[in-house]
Amino acid sequence: MLNKVILMGRLTRDPEFRQTTSGVAMCRFTVACDRRIANKETGERQADFVNCVAWRQTAEFISRYFTKGSMIIVEGTLQNDNYTDNNGVKHYSMNVVCDNVSFGESKKSASANGYAQQGGFTAPQQNNGGNYGAQQQYAAPAQPKESLQIGDLGEFEEILSDGEVPF
Repeated sequence: MLNKVILMGRLTRDPEFRQTTSGVAMCRFTVACDRRIANKETGERQADFVNCVAWRQTAEFISRYFTKGSMIIVEGTLQNDNYTDNNGVKHYSMNVVCDNVSFGESKKSASANGYAQQGGFTAPQQNNGGNYGAQQQYAAPAQPKESLQIGDLGEFEEILSDGEVPF
């Protein structure tokens, strides 16, 4: 059997980052994916809204680098999340469980489209709404404090080449 989903679209809201009581990171988000064919009457393209969930390092990556409107590429599996509530009503839903996630556009392109904030990416939003354990804090990426200095190269000899590959 094969169960593989590949999506490319924009996040409809900021990712919802949480940790389980045992400290496992998880992230929920929704991706809006345009349909290929436009509506015949209006000419507008419709979109599908796909619920996604990521775990561990993938969850931390998404919550750290993606915000509402970010273009994202998701690779994962489709999983049903059906349940029956206390009133005996059956609820049906499907989620994509993320295996791999990548950027759908460059920081420069995101900035030009108005989707980037604070240089393109923001830190994860903390959500203490439920009892999910302590939230992990993220530090901003380190900026180089000094430029690279090349030392004395006198000990190295210059290699003259005839342009041929040596192997």
